[in-house]
Amino acid sequence: MRTYAIILGILLVLTAITVAASGIHFGSPAINVVVALGIASLKASLVALFFMHLLHDKPLNALIFVAGLVFLALFLILTLIDVDFRLPVEVTPTAFLTGLRLW
Repeated sequence: MRTYAIILGILLVLTAITVAASGIHFGSPAINVVVALGIASLKASLVALFFMHLLHDKPLNALIFVAGLVFLALFLILTLIDVDFRLPVEVTPTAFLTGLRLW
Protein backbone atom coordinates (compact mmCIF):
# COMPACT_ATOMS: atom_id res chain seq x y z
CA MET A 1 0.00 0.00 0.00
CA ARG A 2 2.97 2.29 0.63
CA THR A 3 4.07 1.93 -2.99
CA TYR A 4 0.67 3.08 -4.24
CA ALA A 5 0.81 6.14 -2.00
CA ILE A 6 4.27 7.04 -3.30
CA ILE A 7 3.17 6.62 -6.92
CA LEU A 8 0.07 8.72 -6.20
CA GLY A 9 2.29 11.47 -4.80
CA ILE A 10 4.54 11.34 -7.86
CA LEU A 11 1.51 11.50 -10.17
CA LEU A 12 0.15 14.53 -8.29
CA VAL A 13 3.52 16.29 -8.55
CA LEU A 14 3.68 15.52 -12.27
CA THR A 15 0.15 16.89 -12.68
CA ALA A 16 1.22 20.12 -10.98
CA ILE A 17 4.25 20.28 -13.30
CA THR A 18 1.92 19.78 -16.28
CA VAL A 19 -0.30 22.66 -15.17
CA ALA A 20 2.73 24.90 -14.58
CA ALA A 21 4.32 23.96 -17.91
CA SER A 22 1.13 24.79 -19.81
CA GLY A 23 1.65 28.48 -19.06
CA ILE A 24 5.31 28.54 -20.11
CA HIS A 25 6.42 29.10 -23.70
CA PHE A 26 9.59 27.07 -24.26
CA GLY A 27 10.67 28.77 -27.48
CA SER A 28 8.84 26.87 -30.20
CA PRO A 29 5.60 24.93 -30.44
CA ALA A 30 7.58 21.76 -31.07
CA ILE A 31 9.32 22.01 -27.71
CA ASN A 32 5.98 22.67 -26.00
CA VAL A 33 4.61 19.47 -27.54
CA VAL A 34 7.67 17.48 -26.46
CA VAL A 35 7.38 18.70 -22.86
CA ALA A 36 3.63 18.00 -22.67
CA LEU A 37 3.87 14.55 -24.23
CA GLY A 38 6.95 13.68 -22.21
CA ILE A 39 5.18 14.39 -18.92
CA ALA A 40 2.05 12.57 -20.11
CA SER A 41 4.12 9.56 -21.19
CA LEU A 42 5.86 9.41 -17.83
CA LYS A 43 2.52 9.51 -15.99
CA ALA A 44 1.04 6.85 -18.26
CA SER A 45 4.09 4.65 -17.74
CA LEU A 46 3.78 4.91 -13.96
CA VAL A 47 0.09 4.01 -14.11
CA ALA A 48 0.76 1.06 -16.41
CA LEU A 49 3.71 -0.27 -14.43
CA PHE A 50 2.28 0.00 -10.92
CA PHE A 51 -1.51 0.25 -11.04
CA MET A 52 -1.90 -2.16 -13.96
CA HIS A 53 0.82 -4.44 -12.50
CA LEU A 54 2.93 -4.61 -15.66
CA LEU A 55 6.08 -4.41 -13.55
CA HIS A 56 5.48 -7.91 -12.15
CA ASP A 57 3.72 -9.43 -15.16
CA LYS A 58 4.77 -11.71 -18.01
CA PRO A 59 7.52 -10.49 -20.38
CA LEU A 60 5.13 -10.58 -23.35
CA ASN A 61 3.04 -7.84 -21.77
CA ALA A 62 6.16 -5.75 -21.24
CA LEU A 63 7.06 -6.26 -24.91
CA ILE A 64 3.62 -5.05 -25.97
CA PHE A 65 4.01 -2.03 -23.68
CA VAL A 66 7.42 -1.19 -25.17
CA ALA A 67 5.99 -1.56 -28.68
CA GLY A 68 3.33 0.98 -27.70
CA LEU A 69 6.05 3.37 -26.56
CA VAL A 70 7.87 2.91 -29.87
CA PHE A 71 4.71 3.81 -31.77
CA LEU A 72 4.22 6.79 -29.44
CA ALA A 73 7.73 7.97 -30.32
CA LEU A 74 6.99 7.54 -34.02
CA PHE A 75 3.77 9.55 -33.81
CA LEU A 76 5.52 12.19 -31.69
CA ILE A 77 8.21 12.59 -34.34
CA LEU A 78 5.60 12.91 -37.08
CA THR A 79 3.67 15.48 -35.01
CA LEU A 80 6.81 17.52 -34.39
CA ILE A 81 7.65 17.52 -38.07
CA ASP A 82 4.14 18.79 -38.85
CA VAL A 83 4.17 21.49 -36.16
CA ASP A 84 7.68 22.70 -36.92
CA PHE A 85 7.06 23.32 -40.63
CA ARG A 86 3.83 25.29 -40.33
CA LEU A 87 3.78 28.94 -41.31
CA PRO A 88 2.72 31.44 -38.65
CA VAL A 89 -0.88 32.64 -38.97
CA GLU A 90 -1.58 36.31 -38.44
CA VAL A 91 -5.13 37.31 -37.61
CA THR A 92 -6.02 40.97 -37.96
CA PRO A 93 -9.25 42.53 -36.70
CA THR A 94 -10.37 43.33 -40.26
CA ALA A 95 -9.78 39.75 -41.39
CA PHE A 96 -11.94 38.58 -38.52
CA LEU A 97 -14.75 41.02 -39.28
CA THR A 98 -14.87 40.25 -43.00
CA GLY A 99 -15.75 36.64 -42.23
CA LEU A 100 -18.53 37.63 -39.82
CA ARG A 101 -22.12 37.29 -41.05
CA LEU A 102 -24.88 39.01 -39.17
CA TRP A 103 -27.82 37.17 -40.77
